[in-house]
Amino acid sequence: MTSFITFPALHRSLLPRRKHFVVGFHRSHDTITAQHRNPNGLREDTNGDNVGTVSKQTQLEKALGVLYDGSVGISTVYGFLLKHCAKSRAIAEGKLVHSHMIKTGFEPDTIVGNHLINMYAKCGNFTDALQMLDKMPERNLISWTVMISGYEQHGKEEEALGVFCQIVNAGMKLNEFTLASAIAACAGLVDLERGKQVHAHSIVIGLESNVFVSNALITLYVKCDKLVEARKVFGKLPNPNVVSWTAVIAGLVQHGHCEEALLHFCRMQEKDVKSNPYTIASVLSACSSMGALKQGKQIHAHGIKAGIESNVFVGNAFVTMYAECGNIESAKYLFDRMREPDVVSWNAMIGANVQHEQYDEALNLFQQLGRAGMKLNQFTIASGLRACASMAALEQGKQVHAYIIKNGLESGIFVASALVDMYAKSGNVEDAHRQFNKMPIRNVVSWNAMISGYAQHGHGKEAIQLFEQMQRANVNPDCITFVGVLSACNHVGMIDEGRNYFDSMSSVYGIKTEGDHYACMVDILGRAGHLDEAVKLIHQMPFEPDGAVWGSLLAACRIHGNIKLGKQIAEHLFHLEPLNVANHVLLSNIYATDGRWDDVAKVRKIMKDRGLKKEPGRSWIEVRNRVHSFLAGDRSHPKSEDIYSMLDKLAEKLEAAGYVSDTKFVLNDVEEVHG
Repeated sequence: MTSFITFPALHRSLLPRRKHFVVGFHRSHDTITAQHRNPNGLREDTNGDNVGTVSKQTQLEKALGVLYDGSVGISTVYGFLLKHCAKSRAIAEGKLVHSHMIKTGFEPDTIVGNHLINMYAKCGNFTDALQMLDKMPERNLISWTVMISGYEQHGKEEEALGVFCQIVNAGMKLNEFTLASAIAACAGLVDLERGKQVHAHSIVIGLESNVFVSNALITLYVKCDKLVEARKVFGKLPNPNVVSWTAVIAGLVQHGHCEEALLHFCRMQEKDVKSNPYTIASVLSACSSMGALKQGKQIHAHGIKAGIESNVFVGNAFVTMYAECGNIESAKYLFDRMREPDVVSWNAMIGANVQHEQYDEALNLFQQLGRAGMKLNQFTIASGLRACASMAALEQGKQVHAYIIKNGLESGIFVASALVDMYAKSGNVEDAHRQFNKMPIRNVVSWNAMISGYAQHGHGKEAIQLFEQMQRANVNPDCITFVGVLSACNHVGMIDEGRNYFDSMSSVYGIKTEGDHYACMVDILGRAGHLDEAVKLIHQMPFEPDGAVWGSLLAACRIHGNIKLGKQIAEHLFHLEPLNVANHVLLSNIYATDGRWDDVAKVRKIMKDRGLKKEPGRSWIEVRNRVHSFLAGDRSHPKSEDIYSMLDKLAEKLEAAGYVSDTKFVLNDVEEVHG
């Protein structure tokens, strides 16, 4: 719905006879439109615009209201109109104001001329902005500054710096706004050298400690990974404002100094500097990275007190923080309370469910978003594809692929890599490889997805061949690449190759070996029966081995029936991970395989005393575009009787064909002790 503002022609020469200039806001575009219509007074939008739209409309109403009062000059009226057209990026209305000047023979002075240049530049119409600049009989520093600012805001940083150089070479005295715009242009280009030159210029003319200049410098140094310099600039500010604090907090979070970011936020509160939505979002990001739920809740309370909780930008940050800290219930509660969640809100919630392995709910939200008609972005699509991949929901993944093709998103490397991953994890390695080959540009994520896909499905040789191809393409592998490569070696029993790749990580590629790599290598050696070598490798680790590494060796002991070593490892794991039921189950089955039932009973008693209970396994199957979820021993499905009847028939056919199942490594049912 559109709200209209009309005003009578106080100055008859300014407006068309018997018609009135009208300005209205369109919610769908959040812009201003103008037309001529009969006067009907001011109408309100009963649908209720968002905060940004209402704010712009209110400001524009105030500007237009000046026309009711003949106490100010027409230059002031035009200045107000152009200022608010520039702020609202209303190019059509700005042109109407300009054409009205021309029709009425109004000759703009320097102030109005600057408003015109600013309006055209802010709206991205640099051709008209430059024409106005050329026509102006007298220009001042503001004339050039608005051009620099306009260029910088529209991603034309080189042009902005070109204008800046012109006025510096002309010997014009610069102000803080000119310098801040030039520094922002350097930040946009991540051009540290030119940024330093502007910084030096600000020192020469005594504006280094100006808050506008300093804020721009902090942002520049943060973007150029020069956090020490950013801290120095911030430290020299006599009275940092909220933008200063927010810039340094965001920079600290970006560089992983999350605790320091929280300390800065506390100091900011002590200084009574009021937070803005960007401050809250930045400090919440710090809490998310640290998993600091307690501090996140405190900031949530602060956001409510500051009255900015309802801001969608802040709301998204709260949802993400709770999800990252493991409190998915609170994340969902906040998401459900949001009045108008945007695509970022949906992305946060879908991603949170994927992160916590609630794939059913993630896919459900993804489908809701699609039905709502909201345009999906690459992050939404990647999360949806990840949910499909985790549930092996191939048909639904194909539907997402169709949406990608329809909307021309297939060429994006982020989405294309997610497609490769989805097809590979869903078992369709052929389509994964076909999608991989179609990619015009591949990054390390793309290669990793395909290598891991091959490894996961037992195509070890293909995975290794692809890794060699990756090297020939001059794409540097990362730590994830080697997890896939070592897994491939493990699946096909390539012991020597696994050793070589493991050793080459640090010696050839300079990649630090992590716990996952050691777990893979221990698994390779353990499965092949080289238990002594696996133990030696663990003792040579440069850091304390975690449960995954010891667990790989324990699994190998189960395979090879090494009870003595298995017991030693299991006892170590009981201290390392006392609540991990899998370790107890593995030891129990090692004993059971050797017929040591008294020891089995002892392990199970320990489990019972500690209240440990094996979580039932969950499986997904997609039938007729619907995903069905099953737990081990589950009879809750409406067709469970038919399902078990079919399983019995299949078992009979297998037995009739002479198949004898190998139960040596089947985990004994821990539930028996709780029966």
